[in-house]
Amino acid sequence: MTDMTTTLLRGASWAVVWDGSAKRHVYARDVDVLLSGGRVAAIAPASEAPPPHGARAIDARQMLVMPGLVNVHTHPTSEPSYRGIREDHGVPEQQMSGLFERSQAFRLDREGNEAAMRLAYAELMGAGVTAVVDLSSPFEGWMDVMRQSGLRVWVGPGFASARWGMSAPQSVEWRWDEARGRAGFQRAQAVMDEAESDASGLLRGIVYPAQIDTVEEGLLRDAAALAAEKGRPFTTHIAQAVVEVREMVRRHGTTPIQWAASLGLLSPRAILGHAIFIDEHPSIGWHTARDLGLMAEHGVAVAHCPSPFARYGEHLKNFGRYRSRGVRMAMGTDVAPHNIIEEMRLAILLARNAGRDLHAADTAMVFHAATVGGADALGRSDLGRLQVGAAADVTLVDLAHPQMAPPRDPLRSLVFHAADRAVRHVFVAGKQVLADGKPTMLDVSEAAGILAQSQAKMLRDSGLNDYAGRGGDQIAPLSLPLS
Repeated sequence: MTDMTTTLLRGASWAVVWDGSAKRHVYARDVDVLLSGGRVAAIAPASEAPPPHGARAIDARQMLVMPGLVNVHTHPTSEPSYRGIREDHGVPEQQMSGLFERSQAFRLDREGNEAAMRLAYAELMGAGVTAVVDLSSPFEGWMDVMRQSGLRVWVGPGFASARWGMSAPQSVEWRWDEARGRAGFQRAQAVMDEAESDASGLLRGIVYPAQIDTVEEGLLRDAAALAAEKGRPFTTHIAQAVVEVREMVRRHGTTPIQWAASLGLLSPRAILGHAIFIDEHPSIGWHTARDLGLMAEHGVAVAHCPSPFARYGEHLKNFGRYRSRGVRMAMGTDVAPHNIIEEMRLAILLARNAGRDLHAADTAMVFHAATVGGADALGRSDLGRLQVGAAADVTLVDLAHPQMAPPRDPLRSLVFHAADRAVRHVFVAGKQVLADGKPTMLDVSEAAGILAQSQAKMLRDSGLNDYAGRGGDQIAPLSLPLS
């Protein structure tokens, strides 16, 4: 009988393995990788010896074996609903960001949330992700989809003391309800406890006060204290919008990063969502230059998600500079598509443009961020690395794919050319969750149709929520007019 928990990846043409002494990834050629008991049991020169009794073998002679990617910032239950809406949407009066307008106008129903999540999780594993941070508003069935996917998930039930509102294009309001924030925090604790008691052992909690500007000070302190008490990571959106930074300066006389430091929110367990608009960013023009130093001093990680900001003309300035100053970098997707490989490529290009420097970022840097960087941010030294004893979270890339040829440098070919198209198999804790590019356990058969119906309803109903009563087609017109 074949043991599906023991798999021999035989004769991998290339492998990305972890050099613990140098603390970096290195290439290996022609190796066998044995996955057993949920761990990497052996990495050895390729051999014709039979696999262990009962184990199955996968021919990896035309493959790159690499550690599964770690995505530390996603919103899978909502972002797929913005396909065809968000890509060109922005508000000039808000420095072209459309974040606040969309958040008020567009509300997806529960069926749409679940369908979006199924599609997003399929995208995640299809791009080689094995560990993901899911930052969402909890709903019935949320963790059911996580379990069905087989992915390793940090469950981030969001809570906030305020909601954004608008009464005109140039204004954003914060509508406070502190009791609602406290109730959300209590619910989040119950959800995280449930996740960590899951029999799969693949679900963990991450403490997620939604945004630095929408959570009152006492609740932020209590959230950070809970993360420390439970040994959980902590994350929030911070320095993600010019509007947010200006509001925090108005409230506190300082930048969001500096205010967070004063509250004790910055620590090695903190993952800062975006952290783009720091005091040195030209769109802020603040008089200090302290934010990068504070982030490095306190050991935080930054969840770098370049595409949502690049779409409206902004970006982190720059990846290489954050890294050289000692800030720990990790990668996320934030928007659909949930394709972290494409985000890696964009991170390189934007960093080079921002710094006018070829060496501002390269393939090795962003791959480190998308593996070890994310794993360390989550406190998991057994993830993001292909080494004996590490978790058997592994991705196999098809070197025979035309866009991987010639495979002189497989990671460069993957990041700059093939991306998810060449990802073939994915294993989490030794169990195969993607086979020949398709999820093995997650049902996505009806998700696209359900999401289309829910998006249509969301667009129809936007006039009930929008400050000007506009329908979705007014807020985000089609790219071409109908004849």
